[in-house]
Amino acid sequence: MSQDFHPNVSPDHFWMPFTANRQFKATPRLLESAEGMYYTASDGHQVLDGTAGLWCCNAGHGRREISEAVSKQIAKMDFAPTFQMGHPLPFELAEKLAAISPEGLNRVFFTNSGSESADTALKIALAYQRAIGQGSRTRLIGRELAYHGVGFGGMSVGGMANNRRAFGPMLPGVDHLPHTLDLQRNAFSKGLPQHGVERADELERLVTLHGAENIAAVIVEPMSGSAGVILPPVGYLQRLREITAKHGILLIFDEVITGFGRVGEAFAAQRWGVTPDILTCAKGLTNGAIPMGAVLVADHLFDAFMNGPESVIEFFHGYTYSGHPVACAAALATQQIYQQENLFQKAIDLEPYWQEALFSLRDLPNVIDIRTVGLVAGIQFAAHADGVGKRGYEVFRECFEKGLLVRASGDTIALSPALIVEKAEIDQMMELLAAGIRKAG
Repeated sequence: MSQDFHPNVSPDHFWMPFTANRQFKATPRLLESAEGMYYTASDGHQVLDGTAGLWCCNAGHGRREISEAVSKQIAKMDFAPTFQMGHPLPFELAEKLAAISPEGLNRVFFTNSGSESADTALKIALAYQRAIGQGSRTRLIGRELAYHGVGFGGMSVGGMANNRRAFGPMLPGVDHLPHTLDLQRNAFSKGLPQHGVERADELERLVTLHGAENIAAVIVEPMSGSAGVILPPVGYLQRLREITAKHGILLIFDEVITGFGRVGEAFAAQRWGVTPDILTCAKGLTNGAIPMGAVLVADHLFDAFMNGPESVIEFFHGYTYSGHPVACAAALATQQIYQQENLFQKAIDLEPYWQEALFSLRDLPNVIDIRTVGLVAGIQFAAHADGVGKRGYEVFRECFEKGLLVRASGDTIALSPALIVEKAEIDQMMELLAAGIRKAG
């Protein structure tokens, strides 16, 4: 249901991100509190959160363990620099992340967001190639329909046109692999699609075109989230790993969305058996409580930076808030919850039930594909005659009116509930979503 702004709050001054500002402010949707699997809207009605906030609150909302850790830390020490100084928490957190990361990714560089993680990963890749005497390797390869944040590096390797077209030239020396969405062959696949592994071979064409000696890194999301939950075909990630390893090209996985249990296991790299050279994460790192990101780096990359004089800075990059003590406290509490409640395994255990529940929607009006793995799903609709994205937005709006928060990406509705979700709540999501689809249809 549409709401009004509070009497003493003006909608005029906040320029909202990734939002049609005029449309939203005409019929606002305001959330005031959250607990467990639910938000409470400003008009008092309960909204079942089918999106874990924005792919980030994997342990659910209102976790007292996290808020208490944050409160305790901010009272003890609100900030400490990590430029030529330090404090214990980022060292402790880095050790814990290394323990759950793919084998060999034991070095951790802290950032404040997924966007910063992506740009940091690209800079590490370029600097590494230079450090090992491969300075000609400056080209970066992304993928169509990819999202790697909103920094100029991430936008350049990203492949979503609306995120790029208003900002002029991107970084030079960037190319893109084709995306893996193939409705003709893979619509309504259960789990990873069977067709499309050959699309990874396009990388060999780009190597032939540009020369391996000029390519620094390939960056992909194991699962493309923002483009509408696009899953990798069986064998696709393995093939990318084979080609990059053969040509001395670094492989970067952007796991900002897939990290911390979304597809099961700590990271998609482990669920699907492919270890990259660099892995980015954010969102679920702190359960969304405090902005924070991280870049996990293979040992041999880190070691390549450590060969000069000990008194010289090895990597001229960082952020004021890298390893922020309050963010670290939130992340440490979050990781403890994941471990104690075995939430990564829960995503795998619930996967069959989740999948069957989603596929109960396949015969609803205008549904042309359902893609699901772990505890994530994309339901794609035929475009409305009035334009791409209109039907997706209508489903999103109808669902919110009925008490379910979903995410619209064009004409795809994405679901990514917190890993604490129970079967009864999955059933409720499907009931509300089905009603929203019928109403919008």
